[in-house]
Amino acid sequence: MRIALITEGSYPFSHGGVSTWCDQLVRGLPEHDFEVVALTATGTEKLQWDLPGNVGAVRSLPMWGEARRTVGRTGFARRFRPGRRHAVRPLVRGDLDPVARAGAHDLVHALIEPDLQLAGDRFRSALRTWARIAPDHDLEGALLSPELISVLMDAWPAEELAVNWGGCERGVPTVADAVTAARLLTHMLRPLEHRPPVADVVHLVSNGIAGLVGLAAKWRHGTPFVLSEHGVYLRERYLSFGRSTYARPVKWLLLRFYRLLSSAVYAEAALVAPGNVYNQRWETWDGVPDNVIRTVYNGVDPAEFTPADTEPEVPTIAWVGRIDPIKDLETLVRAFALVRQRCPQARLRVFGGTPAGNEDYRSALEQLATDLGLGDSACFEGRVESVQDAYAAGHLVALTSISEGFPYTVIEAMSCGRATVSTDVGGVAEAVGDAGLVVPPRDPAAFADACVQLLTDDAERRRLAARARDRVIELFTLEQSLTAFRTIYADVRSGVDREGALAGREVLV
Repeated sequence: MRIALITEGSYPFSHGGVSTWCDQLVRGLPEHDFEVVALTATGTEKLQWDLPGNVGAVRSLPMWGEARRTVGRTGFARRFRPGRRHAVRPLVRGDLDPVARAGAHDLVHALIEPDLQLAGDRFRSALRTWARIAPDHDLEGALLSPELISVLMDAWPAEELAVNWGGCERGVPTVADAVTAARLLTHMLRPLEHRPPVADVVHLVSNGIAGLVGLAAKWRHGTPFVLSEHGVYLRERYLSFGRSTYARPVKWLLLRFYRLLSSAVYAEAALVAPGNVYNQRWETWDGVPDNVIRTVYNGVDPAEFTPADTEPEVPTIAWVGRIDPIKDLETLVRAFALVRQRCPQARLRVFGGTPAGNEDYRSALEQLATDLGLGDSACFEGRVESVQDAYAAGHLVALTSISEGFPYTVIEAMSCGRATVSTDVGGVAEAVGDAGLVVPPRDPAAFADACVQLLTDDAERRRLAARARDRVIELFTLEQSLTAFRTIYADVRSGVDREGALAGREVLV
């Protein structure tokens, strides 16, 4: 088959668990030809993975940077450069493309519809129209026009906005709020400006913005799409917006967009393949029928991740991953400071790269370690050539995330015969089972207690390590995961869906 794999901020332009999963998938299914459509920041990102021969093409769809559009029916062209004055200055009324105007009106009214169920129906209808007209019409210009800004200002649901949120009075957003929200929406909708891939099956690696590509492929070509979810996309947007500096009216509108978009993708997917049962509960809550969901756990190759022969000479905690706020390394550092009070010889070794934009976060973590008097006992060692060596560097492997799907860090460490201490988020407890310790997130004291327990009880630590290896072999091998997706692709292509058989595919013309 021809499979279009749609990624956002991951494979093949960055490392991490999701990228590892993508690489395993395309290499493990050599009988299929893959095209990768990657949503990127600027389109200038460099490939970080050596691609196998069955990846025929990689297409980058930049969300930022310069957007060019020639509007065929009206015969004019506009250029937008984010950060320049003309990028945020509304179009004059006479320039407004009537088709774009109608599409923008429909979208804005769907977003600000107070009834959530009605909003969902209107939003899907508006997106469907947008997917049809976006490649040929200046929808960015329409959204940033005085008319649409005024519509947004007049209809923003003031009752949902508290007084003085983000500097607005009486719950009414400012003009700056409206222009900021409209501009951000134009960036989030950019994938619809491109022609969707032509394939037998589209495979979305996440919900959210990547889902726009799947929706466009279904509505324009009749192509069914599969949705995989490693973390819960909507939940992670709420977590990230909690740290955002945008005014609250802007946050409200953008989170409404994400919520409606996630629901639309769930509703249109031929099959949803979450990475764990935790995700499945979110999907069921959002209306996905049970017979459309097939949980597929991430898998590892036990022959590649083999048990480490020895343990370090001093009590050591290893952490492996990318340096990112969602991994909550602040809790890790604070917990380790408590561990040192009871195990003065203990060490913390942090392995993993720092993605662009997270440099300040890493600096803050290093400063926190200094402030807590950890000195050289806590080391940030960057990316390691062999991840197996990173797992072997600790008596136990730690994970302190506030959101996860089904993390490779945990199951790879388990396959390497290491006991784990993890936070109870996402599918972590499903992965660990009775083969490790799981504690509440954002609780340094509880995390420290669990670490001390395993560092000081050799027999229990080694018992859990052996059980962890057995659990991976029983439940979480790579071959089990690949077999599941072979079946999923075949079923989706042959027409298995919510009713047991796909009805005639409706195609936009």
